[in-house]
Amino acid sequence: MPAPDVPASDGREAPGGRPDAEDLGGGLWSVPVPIPGNPLAYTLVYALESPRGPVLVDAGWEHEDAWDALTAGLAAFGMDVADVHGVVVTHHHPDHAGLAGRVREASGAWIAMHRADAAIVRAFRAMVERDAERAWIADSLRRAGADDGDLAEHPRRRHIDPPAQPDRELEDGDLVDLPARRLRAIWTPGHSPGHLCLHLEDAGRVFTGDHVLPRITPHIGLYPYDRADTDPLGDFLASLERVGDLPADEVLPAHQFRFRGLAARARDIAAHHETRLTELAALLTGEPRTLWRLTAALTWREPWPAMALQSRQMAAAEAAAHLRVLERRGRARRATTDPLTYTTA
Repeated sequence: MPAPDVPASDGREAPGGRPDAEDLGGGLWSVPVPIPGNPLAYTLVYALESPRGPVLVDAGWEHEDAWDALTAGLAAFGMDVADVHGVVVTHHHPDHAGLAGRVREASGAWIAMHRADAAIVRAFRAMVERDAERAWIADSLRRAGADDGDLAEHPRRRHIDPPAQPDRELEDGDLVDLPARRLRAIWTPGHSPGHLCLHLEDAGRVFTGDHVLPRITPHIGLYPYDRADTDPLGDFLASLERVGDLPADEVLPAHQFRFRGLAARARDIAAHHETRLTELAALLTGEPRTLWRLTAALTWREPWPAMALQSRQMAAAEAAAHLRVLERRGRARRATTDPLTYTTA
């Protein structure tokens, strides 16, 4: 969906569409770190000055090209990765946490994230060690009503290594270990259970990770698809309201570009999801439909038949998150759980 916000600067771009590393003033720098093969193109890693060495907000994807970009970007401003004091990770996804472990190995830096995402990292690492991830995903697809072609394609899906386990776990309202500055953790669950925004209170700046982006909306998915004890989209919408109230002169997201107008952008994103909820509710009349069929009937950026399996999996998770909100609002109910089907309440 389009956004009315404009970049906070011209955002000069290097060849390939990635912006240059930039001195943002006030002891803050931005380093674009590439995400190979991903349409998002790069993660904006931010470096904050402190007497004990720079503290990074996110670290980027685990890849040699990403590592080279991160180290070169820091070096351009006279910083060495070996001097990094800490890495605060907005959430556990690989384009944010992937290089954190390598930074820690090079510098002895601490890694911090919210306790909910730290728990996910522990669970993910245990699942990989048991080689249980593929079986878990295959069973989720089957119970969602995926067709035989999608189930047959699943074993070929590429595996992503889990991120490094953090040394420190943050709670909502905690101050990050950033000497001489005030960087406060704001818990904003939705995109991940432990997603954090970070308010640099002494400078009127807010790092929003993937929670609020200037022109796209983050993925909000329910995993497993039939989980009934959590409401990621409901949490996300509540988090948007909370972040929109923060005093922020400048918004620094992890993708695209810096912008102003945090409250307005948060309202736009919430409106987008309300439109999506209305679209999905309209599909619930008649006979119960599987999650997979409902997902296929929704409007997506690319046609359902053209989607790769991973995109279909994420789409189903988004549909499940929206259905969870409709259930809580009394507009949808589960007719069966295996396969997972829904109808109007």
